[in-house]
Amino acid sequence: MLFWSFLLSVGFILGASADEHNHIYNDRDEVVLWMNTVGPYHNRQETYAYFSLPFCTGRKETINHYHETLSEALQGVELEFSGLDIEFKADISSTPYCEIQLNEERQKAFVYAVKNHYWYQMYLDDLPVWGIVGEVDENEGTPSYYIWTHKKFDIGYNGKQIVDVNLTSENKVKLTLDVKIPFTYEVNWKKSNVKFEDRFDKYLDPNFFQHRIHWFSIFNSFMMVIFLVGLVSMILMRTLRKDYARYSKDEELDDMERDLGDEYGWKQVHGDVFRPASHAMLFSALVGAGYQVTVVVLSVIIFAILGELYTERGSLLSTAIFVYAATSPVNGYFGGSLYARMGGKIWIRQMLLSAFMLPALVCGTAFFINFISIYYHASRAIPFGTMVAVTCICIFVILPLTLVGTVLGRNLAGQPDFPCRINAVPRPIPEKKWFMEPAVIVVLGGVLPFGSIFIEMYFIFTSFWAYKIYYVYGFMLLVFIILMIVTVCVTIVCTYFLLNAEDYRWQWTSFLAAASTSGYVYMYSFYYFFFKTKMYGLFQTAFYFGYMALFSLALGIMCGTVGYVGTSVFVRKIYSTVKID
Repeated sequence: MLFWSFLLSVGFILGASADEHNHIYNDRDEVVLWMNTVGPYHNRQETYAYFSLPFCTGRKETINHYHETLSEALQGVELEFSGLDIEFKADISSTPYCEIQLNEERQKAFVYAVKNHYWYQMYLDDLPVWGIVGEVDENEGTPSYYIWTHKKFDIGYNGKQIVDVNLTSENKVKLTLDVKIPFTYEVNWKKSNVKFEDRFDKYLDPNFFQHRIHWFSIFNSFMMVIFLVGLVSMILMRTLRKDYARYSKDEELDDMERDLGDEYGWKQVHGDVFRPASHAMLFSALVGAGYQVTVVVLSVIIFAILGELYTERGSLLSTAIFVYAATSPVNGYFGGSLYARMGGKIWIRQMLLSAFMLPALVCGTAFFINFISIYYHASRAIPFGTMVAVTCICIFVILPLTLVGTVLGRNLAGQPDFPCRINAVPRPIPEKKWFMEPAVIVVLGGVLPFGSIFIEMYFIFTSFWAYKIYYVYGFMLLVFIILMIVTVCVTIVCTYFLLNAEDYRWQWTSFLAAASTSGYVYMYSFYYFFFKTKMYGLFQTAFYFGYMALFSLALGIMCGTVGYVGTSVFVRKIYSTVKID
C-alpha cells in the first residue's frame, strides 16, 4: 500500500507523458496557443485568468487543459484555449477572429487593466509569450486609454520543431463607450537555425546574472571563507594546544594559575557540556528537518545544473516536492537518533513533530494566502483537489517514510557515546560579560553568513519577484558551499567563546546563532520590497512577506542544523582529546 501510494504521488508530482512533450509537428498540424494569466506588471504574483478580462475568443469549441503537475496547480497555471487557428508552417495574413462592443462594465475593466499596466502570458508549444493589454496616452492633457487589438506572431521553426515565438502588439483602439472593437491576428513562419535544445536561451539574461559584481561577490565570500577557516585553525592549533598542555599537567596549580585558568574555562564544564538540550523534542525535530532541507536544497541545485529545470513549466517546484517527500527518512533518522541520544522517551510524538512541522508551516501560510487569493479571484488560488493531493502526500508518503527513518535512527545511532560523563547536578553558570551572553552571540552569529550570501540573495529575489529566469545554478552551488563553511566556522568560534565563559548551553546557542542568518535575510527582504520593487496591494504584499517568511524559516533551519552539526563535531573533538580527571 505504501509503495503504490508513493508511486501515485510521484506520478502526480512529475506528471506529463512523453508523447505529449515530443514537440514534433508535421506540415499543417494544429499548434495550440494557450492563454494563461493576466495581471499588473509590477505585481508578478497577482495574476488572474486571461478571460477574466472581457476578451473574446475565436472558435467556440474548447480544448480542455488539465494540470500536468502538482506544481502547475500550486503556481496558478490556468491554461485556456485561445480560439486562434494556427497550423504548423502555414502563414496567416491579418484575420479577424472576434469582435466585442464596449458597454460600461467592459470599458471599466479594460481601463483599469490599462491604467495598472496589465500584461498577459501565453504558451505556444510550451514557449512563454508575453503581451501588453494596452497603453496610456497623456499627450492631450487628460489621459486616454487604448487597447491593442492585433496580435502578430513570428514563429521560428527548425525541421519539425518550434524553436522561437515572438509577439508584436499592433493597432491600438481608444477605449470609448459603445465602440465596437474587432480583434485580429496574423502568423508568419520563418526558418531558424536555433537548435531545439537552445530555444530557451533567448529568455535568459547573461548580462544581468553574469555581471562583474556577481563574480566579485563570489570572490569576496571566498576570501571570507579563508579568513574564517584560518581563525578556526588558529583556535584549534594554538589556543587549544596551550589548553591541552595546561590541563594535562600532573602537578597541582597554585592559586594564581587557577585564577588565570578561568580564562580557559571550557574544561570546567566537561561534566555538563553533553547535557541534553532543553526542549529536546523540539530541538531534535528542528535538526532532523534541517538535515532534510539541506539534502533537498543540494539535490535540487544539482538537478537544476544537470537538467536545466528552468526550461519546463513548473519542473523546479515539482522536483523540490518530489525530493522533499523522498528524503523524509533523512529527517526521521537524524531527528530520531538525536532525540534518543538525549534520553527522549516519547519518540512517536517526536516523529510526528519532525514529519509535520515544516509541511504544517508551509501549508498554513499557503492556505492563509489562499483565502486572500480566493477573495481577489486570483489564479493563485489553490484548488481543493490540490489541497487534498498535498494532504495525501504528507499522510501517505512523508509520514511513513519519516517513521522508517526514525526507527532506523533510534536503533542504529540512538545510543549516547559522549566522551565525558554527565554530572548528576547541573553546574551553576557564572556571570559573564554582556557580549558573552547567548542572546548576543545569537544575534551576532548570523552577520558573516549573511554577508557571504546577500548579493546572491538579490539575484534570487529578482528572479522570483521580477521577470528574470534564474539559470546560474553553478553560482548557487558555490554560494551554498561557501555559506555552509562560513556558518560552521562562525558557529565554532561562537561556541568556543561561550564554553570559555563556562556556559554549557551550546546546543541551542549554536543552532540559533547560525539560524539568525535567516533573520537578516528577512530584514533584507523588507529593503528589497520597498526600494527595489513597485509592488502594491494587499494580495501581493501578503504573498511577498508570507512566502519570504517561509523562505527565511527554511534557510534558518538549514543553517542552524549545519552550525549545530559542525559545532558538535568540534565539541566532541576537544573534549575527547583532553585528559579528564
